[in-house]
Amino acid sequence: MSDSYGFKIPRDRLLIFRFIIILPIAILLFYLFNLQVVKGLEYQKKAEDILKRDVPIIAQRGMIYDRNYDEPLVYNIDSFAVNVIPGDIPDEDKQRVFKSLSEILKIKENKITDKVKKIGYHQYRPVEIAQGISFKSVAYIAEHMDQFPGVTWISKPIRGYSEETASSLSHVIGYVDEITSEELNIYYNQGYNINSTIGKSGVEKQYDYFLKGIDGKRFKIVDVTEKSLLEKPDADIPPQPGKNLVLTINKDYQVLSEKALGERTGCVLVMRPTTGEILAMVSYPWFDPRIFYAENSSEKFAELSLNPLSPFLNRAVQSAYPPASVFKVIMSTAMLEENAFPIDATITCTGEMVVGDRTAHCWNKTGHGPLSFYDGLANSCNIYFFTIGSEYIGEETIIRYANSFGLGRLTGIDLPGEDPGFIPTPQWKLQHENMKWLKGDTMNLSIGQGWVTVNSIQIAEVISMIANEGKAYKPHVLKEVRDPITGEIIESIEPEELERPYISAQTFQHVKEGMSKVINVGTGRLVTTKAVQVVGKTGTSETGVEEVYKSWFASFAPYKTDNLDERVVVVVLIEDPMNQQWWASQTANIIYQGIFAQQNYEQAMKTLYPWMKFEEPKEQEEQ
Repeated sequence: MSDSYGFKIPRDRLLIFRFIIILPIAILLFYLFNLQVVKGLEYQKKAEDILKRDVPIIAQRGMIYDRNYDEPLVYNIDSFAVNVIPGDIPDEDKQRVFKSLSEILKIKENKITDKVKKIGYHQYRPVEIAQGISFKSVAYIAEHMDQFPGVTWISKPIRGYSEETASSLSHVIGYVDEITSEELNIYYNQGYNINSTIGKSGVEKQYDYFLKGIDGKRFKIVDVTEKSLLEKPDADIPPQPGKNLVLTINKDYQVLSEKALGERTGCVLVMRPTTGEILAMVSYPWFDPRIFYAENSSEKFAELSLNPLSPFLNRAVQSAYPPASVFKVIMSTAMLEENAFPIDATITCTGEMVVGDRTAHCWNKTGHGPLSFYDGLANSCNIYFFTIGSEYIGEETIIRYANSFGLGRLTGIDLPGEDPGFIPTPQWKLQHENMKWLKGDTMNLSIGQGWVTVNSIQIAEVISMIANEGKAYKPHVLKEVRDPITGEIIESIEPEELERPYISAQTFQHVKEGMSKVINVGTGRLVTTKAVQVVGKTGTSETGVEEVYKSWFASFAPYKTDNLDERVVVVVLIEDPMNQQWWASQTANIIYQGIFAQQNYEQAMKTLYPWMKFEEPKEQEEQ
């Protein structure tokens, strides 16, 4: 074979040349066939996986009920959340769109820009800028879509509250709000995202993992700029609603306690001593959780946060105060159990007691005269307990018994932010105050003053332990977890007995008898209800530069009963600059009357104070 110039080309060389040309083409064709035909579907799926994005379908948050499981305290209301897709908004329109949205949605413009900055101004991922938006606002945006490029909305329910929850139960229930960047860093691996709502306080925070549910997913295909190309509804994953919670709270007791406390700074706690169930918990001032869905919610939140009375503070759990004379029930237990001083022997109260170069006073400046144990406790005589503590028991024994009753450490109640209180020791004083423990410190400790502080839950535990003659149960507000669809009980909270050192039943019987005399002939005589026999202990401390008095009344009823499960513990703490000590015991008086006579607040007031003019609310008259 020869070419056009007459040169001969060997046949074998020509074959090799053709092979060199044809082989790569054949390999390329085979490779393309393998990619497009043999493995085409596989690579198509991989490409889709790379470009596939999921959009959350918000799960319904679980509802919250009181112990009767009838009408929900917290439920869900249909609402909308508005999102922006920054990449879909032309750069020249961004500020105009953000400003218009801030005016329509009643939110600050910088709130929108701050959220968009977190993901970038040219991303196609939706950013939630507001929730709890009304249908009217969404309808306006829909009617003017040409003015709102890149703005979308989704159905996102918000929390609705019963009247009880929107007032005194707000500290127990808590509230929900948008997740913060810090929270997202912690909870990202637990299914939360930048648009999640999360519990911020109370039960909503404590049991958020039950309540939040599992968001579903809606899938779509996007291009390299994250712009949506194709929806894939067949691949959607439906959301799973959150679990419903049933609390130990008795709604009737809660309303009764709320009205009995009134607008007095302080708290009320009603607990079942044989189970640790919290039947009512009131802390005043409270807050309305609906503010988080109201217009200008940020301003309202800031206003409440700056309120000097701290309405977000749950005084029953998150604050510790000097227990004052309520501590004397622990002193009584220590004296009797240790046989430190005969129960019938007397100590003479002259109204004062000289210690070194200082003089300690009894609240009764003229003195009580000679007092035995029952008289000393009934009259809450400081001189009696000064003497018992400093001369017969000693600080180490007092501290040991305080710890035995659970003071100075967390009770473990299932609400966030518990203050453990504090029981001082000689070692602590030497280390932190650089001073030795003195006899005056023991005297202060003996009447619940000085450095010692407790929270109301701890005092309720102390009274429960006395009522149960040595047994104490972990306090809790959750009763059951239920399936949101079937209502079936998923988890039931059983009473959890706490470890407590042995104290004889006889000791507790003497203490209970002394507490009964507090009501009959002592400082608790304002408890006048005939519906049940109450035993309790009063106490008042003075704290702070502004001399705010903390008035306690810690009690249980009935005193004697064959049915221990009918007993309730009532603890009342009132902060009052006027030192009106009777408010605490009178508040408890109304609560006991209502519970054991099965009366509401208005009926209890008429029974206890018939001379007072009192009109029942119109809605009750109509019933």
